Amino acid sequence: MNKSELIEALAAKKGLSYKKAEEIINVIFESMTNALLDGDRIEIRGFGSFVVKDYQAYTGRNPKTGESIAVKSKKLPFFKVGKELKEKVSG
Repeated sequence: MNKSELIEALAAKKGLSYKKAEEIINVIFESMTNALLDGDRIEIRGFGSFVVKDYQAYTGRNPKTGESIAVKSKKLPFFKVGKELKEKVSG
């Protein structure tokens, strides 16, 4: 499911216009993005949680040439699936 399919599903389920459903989805995603940028953790019970993880710099290798390359430190969003969702998916 992509973002526009999610918007269409919300509009159909709640009898909203596509524009109103799009506005709601955009507010949700924007709020989640801002929370992660502020260093907050997002937890949606029964679904999972999002956090930003810090990764240290390290020396990697170019797989084609074998040459060593420096990989800078970085921050990346990380999703951990919730127990209920994991159980539903695994059957």
